[in-house]
Amino acid sequence: MTVATLREQSYWSATAPAPQITERTWPQRVDVAIVGGGYTGLAAARELARRGAHVAVLEAYTFGWGASSRNGGMALTGLKESMSATIRRFGTETARALFRTSLEAVAYVERLVHEEEIDCEFARCGHLELAWKPSHFEALQREAELLERVFGHHVHVIPRSALHTETATDYYHGALLDEASGGLHPAKYASGLATAADRAGAWLFERCRVNAIERTNGAFALQTTRGTLCANAVLIATNGYTSSLTPEIQRRVIPIGSYIIATDPLPAELAQAISPKRRMMYDTKHFLFYYRLSSDNRMIFGGRAAFFPEGPDTVRKSAAILHKSMSQVYPQLAHARVEYAWGGTLAFTFDLIPHAGQTRDGLYYALGCGGHGVALLSYLGACMGCHIAGEKVDNPFFTLPFPTAPLGLYDGRPWFLPLVGAYYRLRDWLA
Repeated sequence: MTVATLREQSYWSATAPAPQITERTWPQRVDVAIVGGGYTGLAAARELARRGAHVAVLEAYTFGWGASSRNGGMALTGLKESMSATIRRFGTETARALFRTSLEAVAYVERLVHEEEIDCEFARCGHLELAWKPSHFEALQREAELLERVFGHHVHVIPRSALHTETATDYYHGALLDEASGGLHPAKYASGLATAADRAGAWLFERCRVNAIERTNGAFALQTTRGTLCANAVLIATNGYTSSLTPEIQRRVIPIGSYIIATDPLPAELAQAISPKRRMMYDTKHFLFYYRLSSDNRMIFGGRAAFFPEGPDTVRKSAAILHKSMSQVYPQLAHARVEYAWGGTLAFTFDLIPHAGQTRDGLYYALGCGGHGVALLSYLGACMGCHIAGEKVDNPFFTLPFPTAPLGLYDGRPWFLPLVGAYYRLRDWLA
């Protein structure tokens, strides 16, 4: 891989316009303060402002700076775990409600993009879940039958012999195709969502870090780098960047690094062979690969090249790992030049389910997407905004217990990630 000209920057951020934000004076008090300016916080702010609430979004960097501009741009149905595993964990009725909500989340993003005229390349292109081992394909066949029988959701099973109709690789043993999923340009979507929240009347403040939140006289005082802000309610929407600012929430989310490379634009014929229907694609490994084509025919190829969040050397090292992995999946890309490489931080929960609710000290939260956040966290943010505004919201993610590690063995510092990484690598090898 040629690294001399590698740009350690998100391709998405480099090709997205800045949001159109109204300059506002710093308020002394608001109805709702939202900490975090990604999909969750911006969607919540839009809904609150549309209902007449005085709401401020406080973002430590720039809007969409975190995972909202660093992900693969996949608006997926379902959850991190299979629905068969979700049934075993929560029971059939809860699993049905969670899956139905995931479908509503994709529909919400589609509706939002249309209503706000957000130019983010959204398309219902479908996703392929690719079987890394023959036994994984058998599991996908069982999952397809379960989705049809229990959830009334139709998907297609594609055997290895027919996989070249979808993608030009011999690396996998078949796939499950769900045509309800979508794809988009994540940074353009984040920028458009910020513009929409601003247009609705939300007060948006970039480079405004919250250093402390104190409960006082039934309300909250937020100490920020811009000054003190009083709020009747606070929503924490920090996902993988949740910190000791909110220790009760931090103990329940695990920050995990994910890394992506983007090649130079591929020749049209090669891009057509690799993804003729421009699906969102990911595989069944624990150390999974996920990838898709951009609108200008770049291969966007991501994975858990390293479990830790990005550091001074991890992006460049991960780029080399991902280029090698991409070449294994698609030997025809072995000589494709990588132009962009970047990392970001996801939030996993101990039950692999996103959560939304309220802490014991009264803070609202919505976070923990585990890689399925484009649609789900947009929708959970919007639902939380409606809930804080006083509307009745029927969302199953609001009612699930939010677990932390047993015996208090986790304080928000993921000391165990090297062990987890080794364990999952071993499981992939044994599979």
